[in-house]
Amino acid sequence: MRILVTGAAGFIGFHLTRRLLAERHEVLGYDGMTDYYDVGLKRDRLAQLAGNGNFQFVEAMLEDAQRLHSTVADFAPEIVVHLAAQAGVRHSLEHPEAYVSANVQGTLNLLEALRDVAPRHLVMASSSSIYGANPGLPFKETDRTDFPVSPYAATKKAAEALAHSHAYLYRIPTTCFRFFTVYGPWGRPDMALFKFARAIEAGEPIDVFGEGRMRRDFTYVDDLVEAICRLMPLGPETGKRVVESDSISPVAPWRAVNIAQGEPVGLLPFIEAVETALGRKAIKNMRPMQPGDVTDTWADPALLHGLTGYTPSTDIGTGVAAFVAWYREWSRR
Repeated sequence: MRILVTGAAGFIGFHLTRRLLAERHEVLGYDGMTDYYDVGLKRDRLAQLAGNGNFQFVEAMLEDAQRLHSTVADFAPEIVVHLAAQAGVRHSLEHPEAYVSANVQGTLNLLEALRDVAPRHLVMASSSSIYGANPGLPFKETDRTDFPVSPYAATKKAAEALAHSHAYLYRIPTTCFRFFTVYGPWGRPDMALFKFARAIEAGEPIDVFGEGRMRRDFTYVDDLVEAICRLMPLGPETGKRVVESDSISPVAPWRAVNIAQGEPVGLLPFIEAVETALGRKAIKNMRPMQPGDVTDTWADPALLHGLTGYTPSTDIGTGVAAFVAWYREWSRR
C-alpha cells in the first residue's frame, strides 16, 4: 500500500517506517526536522531508511499548508499515519505556542489535505497525557479527558477533537492511538531513559522527580509498532463496539485506542533496570513533582486486545537492555 508517515524521522516514525519498508509498502515520510532535540539523531535515523527504493522523504513543516496539500495530493496515500508533533510535557510549559502551532494547526492542515484524498484509514498519535487529572485507574478510552494538566496534553486533546469532527463531516475512518511512555533504541534525548543512561554512564547524578513515587505504563517501541501495524487495516465503523470500554463514536467512524501493556512500573524499579543494564549505580537526586506531571499512568489495554488479539508484553529489563546496547554503540559514533 501507499502509506504516508508524518514524523518519519522521529523516534516512533523511524521504527514504524522501517517496519513498513520491510513489508514492502511504499512509504512517503514527511518531517520538519525541527531542532527541539539533536537534528543529527534524526538524520542518523533517516540514513537507516535511505536507499530503499520504496521510501521517499519530504522535509517540510505541517504548518506549511500549501506544501502539505500538494504532497498529499501527489502521493494519494491509502493509509495515513500521523505521528509528527511537538513533544515533551515540560517543554510545553515554556513554549506553549509551539504546541498549538504543530499539534493543533499542523493537524488541522493535514485533516484538510485529506478531504480530497479520502484515505482508507487515518491513524494518528495521541497521548496518555490527555487523561490528565482523571482519578480513575486504569485509564479506559471512555474516561473523561476534560482536565489536562499541561499545554501538551491540551493540544493532543484538541487534535483528537478535530479528527473526530473531520471523521464525522467527511467520513474518513480515523483511529487515535493513546501512547503510554514509549521507550527503546533510537529514543529521544529529552526522555527519562536517555537522560538516565547518559548521566549514569558519565558518573553524574540523575534527578528523580516525585521522589521516586511515580509509576509509568511503559511500552517498548517494537511492541508499539506491532500494535499500530495490526490496527492499520481495521478502520472503525460508526457505533460498532468491540468491548464494553470501546470509545467508538456514535456518529462518526472514529475511535481512540490505548496502546500499552497495562502493567505500570515504579520509577525506582525502572532506574534499577537502567543500572543493571549499564552495570553502574545511579547517584540519585530526589526532587519534588514537576508542574504538568502526573503521579501514575496505567492503561486498560482491553480494546486493543479485542480489536487485534495483541497486547504489548516486552518486560522492562529486556527493553531497557536493548536501549542501553544501542545507546552505547550510537554514542561512541
